[in-house]
Amino acid sequence: MKDIPVIRGRNYIASLVAEGEHVHQDFKFVISDARKIARSISAFANADGGRLLIGVKDNGTLAGVRNDEDIYVIEQAAERYCDPPQNVEFTAFRIDPATVVIRASIPQAASRPVRAQEPDGRWRAYYRVADENIAAHPLMERAWIERERGSLTLRLDGDASRLLALLAESAGGLEVRDVALGLAISERRAENMIVKLAAAGVIGFAYHAPRFMIVAGEGL
Repeated sequence: MKDIPVIRGRNYIASLVAEGEHVHQDFKFVISDARKIARSISAFANADGGRLLIGVKDNGTLAGVRNDEDIYVIEQAAERYCDPPQNVEFTAFRIDPATVVIRASIPQAASRPVRAQEPDGRWRAYYRVADENIAAHPLMERAWIERERGSLTLRLDGDASRLLALLAESAGGLEVRDVALGLAISERRAENMIVKLAAAGVIGFAYHAPRFMIVAGEGL
């Protein structure tokens, strides 16, 4: 199995599968599209990290990996179709004499955003929400970049204080246009303020299908 030591782990893998797919775990049986896998790697890396269980069907059946090609495709996804390239750690677990399941662990990225290349060549960042990989809000990406740059200066007065007051009154959060209308400012000015506040960790984004909303008191 591609130089990966195989250890006994039926009970361990069964306990993971019993959790189902969630914010830190995804089942993968057929590994055929490196770009799709890159989305999963991007989503986990931009969130809190996670793992792919390779050789597990959507219904939790332990079918086992088919061949070493699956590992190669994941490595290709992490190295070629993620920017910056990501490290994936593989551990193989023997379920029975004929069945092996691989845990592919993706750590939280040291630097965000981590983007995945789409079929049309564009690069897009994803974020893990529950058991889905969701395209990150563009302002989330900008806030990540702003945070990486450091040297943040923040004054919670004027429009910023008014925005926090608006968010405190909103039940599910606000969209950019709501902020702009509520503060009687341009959408561009609203976006720039949201980015700075989000980069400082004062506000954040929460996903309410089908969109991310701007909320108070939550990180990125």
